[in-house]
Amino acid sequence: MNGATLPHSIGDLSVRTGVPVRTIRFYSDTGLLPPSHRTPAGYRRYGDESVGRLRLICVLRDLDVDLATVRRVLDGGLSVAEAAAAHLEATELRIRTLRLRQSVLRLVARRGSSPEETLLMHRLTHLTAEERRRLVADFTAGLDTGTPSGRTAAAVVGIALPVLPDDPSDAQLAAWVEIAELMADDGFRARLARGAFAAADETALPGVAPEKAGGLVVFAREAVADARAAGIEPGDADAVPVADAVVARFASVLGRPAGPELRDWMVRELGTGHDPLVERYWRLVWTVNDWQMVDGHLPFQPWLIEALGGTGRED
Repeated sequence: MNGATLPHSIGDLSVRTGVPVRTIRFYSDTGLLPPSHRTPAGYRRYGDESVGRLRLICVLRDLDVDLATVRRVLDGGLSVAEAAAAHLEATELRIRTLRLRQSVLRLVARRGSSPEETLLMHRLTHLTAEERRRLVADFTAGLDTGTPSGRTAAAVVGIALPVLPDDPSDAQLAAWVEIAELMADDGFRARLARGAFAAADETALPGVAPEKAGGLVVFAREAVADARAAGIEPGDADAVPVADAVVARFASVLGRPAGPELRDWMVRELGTGHDPLVERYWRLVWTVNDWQMVDGHLPFQPWLIEALGGTGRED
């Protein structure tokens, strides 16, 4: 050994690095930390370079780098930076998996899910991106019933498909599960095929002539949008003058008294042209895709119906 001293026993290495003797012996036995020399009695001895090597092993293992990759780094076949980059990708995937698991558990707990619903949610949330794409594509294709409304619905839904990101938030995951449940419901498919979007302003009041209905709907829509922008909920006291103003405009245009009878009629008519479940679908799509909701683009009927004291459409 050219007179070089090899002062470090396994015990010495343990004291210098704080690594347990058992762990050092394991790394030595697996070849990650080979001894520089053995005494005539067979005891292992290590040179000063073994201290740095052991510390590097411990750092990589603490970062959960597997032993095979650690060996490649120590042998010079892989740089520390390359190992870190590869392990980073794997770690990010595990983190996404854990977050997904956490979100599913939170969703099951919040919904009080039955065993059957829990199994369904687990399956829906663990679909691959390609499986989710096929599920949505099959649903969209099924909307085209050969009727004009069906073809329109398929085209409209196809423009704004729900796409669950790789690392969804709790809200996005919950919305995706609800969308998938709606897509499995033939009754909902039929409702969406009948009208994916709200009726045009001039046809949103079936019992009113188009030349009058259009102006009334625009007035009501703008009044509700302004109220929403001001943070007014339909059950607030501040919603009363908003509803009164809309009733007054309807009474003036239609030549009817602005009393309870007109209000009841407005509730029925406004509810006829609005499907709350279809509206729910689009809200869920906005959530999954992380799109911003714009008050002026939201259906105005539910807000106004509630402000008028009605319940709207019954399902």
